[in-house]
Amino acid sequence: MVNLGQVQTVTIIALVLFSAMMIGIGLYTSQRAKNIYGFLLGSRSIGPWMSAFAYGTSYFSAVIFVGYAGNHGWNIGIGSIWIGIGNAVLGCLLAWLVLAKRTRSLTHKLGAKTMPEFFEARYSSQAMKIYAAVIIFVFLVPYSAAVYKGLGSMFNVIFPDVPVWVIMLFIAVLSAIYLVLGGYVATSHTDFVQGIVMIAGIVMMVGILLNHQSVGGLGGAIEKIRILGEDDGVSSLTDIFGGNKWSFLASNILLTSFGTWGLPQMVGKYYAIKDEKSIRYATVIATLFSLIIGIGAYFVGFLGRIFLNNTLPEGGVDYVVPNTLMAALGDTNLFTTAVLALILLLLLSASMSTLSSVVLTSASSISVDLLPVIKPDYDKRKQMILTRALCLLFVGFSFLFAVMKISVIVNIMSFSWGVVSGCFIGPFIWGIYSKKISRAGAWCGLLSGFLVVLGLTVYKTITNDFSAALNFAPISGVAAMAVSFIIVPLVSAFTAPVENNSISTERDAVM
Repeated sequence: MVNLGQVQTVTIIALVLFSAMMIGIGLYTSQRAKNIYGFLLGSRSIGPWMSAFAYGTSYFSAVIFVGYAGNHGWNIGIGSIWIGIGNAVLGCLLAWLVLAKRTRSLTHKLGAKTMPEFFEARYSSQAMKIYAAVIIFVFLVPYSAAVYKGLGSMFNVIFPDVPVWVIMLFIAVLSAIYLVLGGYVATSHTDFVQGIVMIAGIVMMVGILLNHQSVGGLGGAIEKIRILGEDDGVSSLTDIFGGNKWSFLASNILLTSFGTWGLPQMVGKYYAIKDEKSIRYATVIATLFSLIIGIGAYFVGFLGRIFLNNTLPEGGVDYVVPNTLMAALGDTNLFTTAVLALILLLLLSASMSTLSSVVLTSASSISVDLLPVIKPDYDKRKQMILTRALCLLFVGFSFLFAVMKISVIVNIMSFSWGVVSGCFIGPFIWGIYSKKISRAGAWCGLLSGFLVVLGLTVYKTITNDFSAALNFAPISGVAAMAVSFIIVPLVSAFTAPVENNSISTERDAVM
């Protein structure tokens, strides 16, 4: 029996303490964010633990726990954990091994604080910088909106009488306070605290669910879901490779893993790490963090059918995980109620870290990348004030987008990842590895990523409907990234490369 009053009381106490801690960190770190260099990159002095946790917490927002885990855990079954494993191995371990050292070194040589600045300096193209900044500002809004909506689902289950927009507003205000105060230094410190909360929460969540009397351990869970799946006409739920959904599973693994290679808010973590020794430690830490969070999240989604009697809750797949947790933990036991509050903080942590990272990236795309081009006499001394103001503005835009009636948050995130990473992944990766890349090749990569997603979305909308196009978003994103990565060196082979002595010849053009 769920004791909702007790759950709400414990949750409010936890939220007050957590909020006070986040604001305190913002105040503490504000002294290290007095110039744009410190505000955006922490003066390139962030250590391995904070860099790794900043990467991991930005990677796994509430969208993963609520949207992806609920959707794919319910529909694919235990095979969905391969998304978490793929994220850890491909989106984290391999990404750090391939990108971190080169990115840190080259952005330092070029003096680039943002990805648009990197494109301008690497390819000697101001127009490229403007285009990249516009893509970031426009398409990261729906991404951040998905973050709000993912957490809103969980809050709505615990506080059913409170409008979802109130919950979203709380997230926006709290994130804006510490971000505006301390910039990237504040987010790296809060990400570290939030990462610890996330690990503790996911470990306790999986442990309690598996040992719940209605589950009976791992073996009992698999057997019960096998029976439930057969009753529902889905025999592949306990197939470790996803059964007949393996192709859909593969496209999601590729999108959510390789998508991070081109997302500016993820790549930016490499800019700020303090030295190469820190990169080695951060690679291991971030990978282990991703394994724990990724596997745990999808496994909880897999267990949802047991606690929800094989029936989707009102609200659909976005409410699978919240209702599963309430059914398992929201009883009169004070310990399990406290764990439920901790899990809510887990989701809050995941959301706020991702939101602050996206906001910082988007705000800088205007104050650092666009405005100096549009207004050359722009007073750089006011850049800090403007960047902080833009952070507030972007939080407001993303909040307004979030309160719009968009039903399935997974598709919003997939679409945004596909466009942004599809545009940037080819020009960025080839740009840090090869001197042979031409400006024309880079432009083809930047444009093709957007055009592939747009073209496939229009085609699916015309031949089916827009809902089908959104469901096709993971495949569109993977196609965009593949085309961008292939077309950049292909066009560069027939056009003159951009001369840039900042790129070393070591392992040149080797991927």
